[in-house]
Amino acid sequence: MVAKTIILAFFTIQLLFGGNWAQWRGPSLNGVSEEKNLPVRWTTDENITWKLAMPSRSGATPIIWGENIFLNVADGDDLYLWCVDRSGKIFWKRMMGGGNYKINKQNMSSPSPVTDGQVVYVMTGTGILKAFDFKGNELWSRDIQKDYGKFGLNWGYASSPLLYESALFVQVLHGNNTDDPSYVLRIDKKTGKTVWRVERPTDAIRESPDSYTTPALLRYGKNVEIVITGGDAITGHDPASGKELWRGTGFNLDKNPNYRIIASPVVFDDLIYAPTRVKPLITFRAGGRGDISNSHKVWSFQNGPDVPTPVTDGKYFYSVNDRGIAWCLDAKTGQEIYGGQRIRPAIYSSSPVLADGKIYITNEEGLTTVLKAGPKFEVLAENPFNEYCLSSPAISDGQIFIRTERNLYCIGPRAKR
Repeated sequence: MVAKTIILAFFTIQLLFGGNWAQWRGPSLNGVSEEKNLPVRWTTDENITWKLAMPSRSGATPIIWGENIFLNVADGDDLYLWCVDRSGKIFWKRMMGGGNYKINKQNMSSPSPVTDGQVVYVMTGTGILKAFDFKGNELWSRDIQKDYGKFGLNWGYASSPLLYESALFVQVLHGNNTDDPSYVLRIDKKTGKTVWRVERPTDAIRESPDSYTTPALLRYGKNVEIVITGGDAITGHDPASGKELWRGTGFNLDKNPNYRIIASPVVFDDLIYAPTRVKPLITFRAGGRGDISNSHKVWSFQNGPDVPTPVTDGKYFYSVNDRGIAWCLDAKTGQEIYGGQRIRPAIYSSSPVLADGKIYITNEEGLTTVLKAGPKFEVLAENPFNEYCLSSPAISDGQIFIRTERNLYCIGPRAKR
């Protein structure tokens, strides 16, 4: 009877919240969606339910909960949180602060918002962290740089917060433009107050301490850990105390001074996939303590991505590099299933998402390629927008949301929950 109750509760949760894309990497925190019957083909006019004009580019992904779509937006010198409804109408805009600036590709709107269905939390590249209810009322506000010192990343802050239960986890891993230590924060989501702040030591040099990744959540057995990559290492932390439980190294053996990391860690089942600056991508087994560099290392790969975060379904591991070359590996062993398959000559900064037996990947020219998931490389469709794009696709209620420099596109008809 207890087992039936648990199963029923699980499926109830799936029905209620399965259509939401509550943070950058979606409902499972790893770029995977269980939705079916998704659009495969579209143009700027065909199969577009609506589009909404955007004032500028952003690396932030749209976040969706029910009737609400949340966007971190740069508009001139200012930064805003937008709330848009499912018909493409703007509900409200709230000022996050000034001081926006462009550095290389990105601006200060790069971190994606995150929501628990009642409150939306958003951080800017300038260190402003705020919480709003769904009506747009500000609940609390923080200035992380004011509290803990200026960010020292070479290309500007871009990590998104991780939301888990009653807390936000925020990483500041830097070193190129500061002598201050890197650190991780646990922030109470109701009050905005810091629960703990732990320093995260590194012996990386020059730009190599800089990390633009987003923390991942590792759950195995009864254990929950916060996974952080950057500074030539991957670490696991106790959510309650921030204590470092384990550390894996072996990434930057030549002490490359420019070994900053952009692609985020990926967790599936009891494996932790740690991309770096192309090579090596190392996979570790969960459950370690102390130095896990050798004891829990499962496999490594020398053709990993630089910017796009990989995706896996636990059977196959898919990686797309900045030049649009795709690999499919056995997720458990790292054995190459196929490799060196060029999708399209272009630059890729968006991260792939996996859903409905398909992989959706968008390049900087706004072309979304749909690949068939599985052991054979097969292009199902190519869908051009011809608009600059850094943001990763989001999926909700049968629709795909893609944000370019010019527009937010809602693709396909909405499915009933």
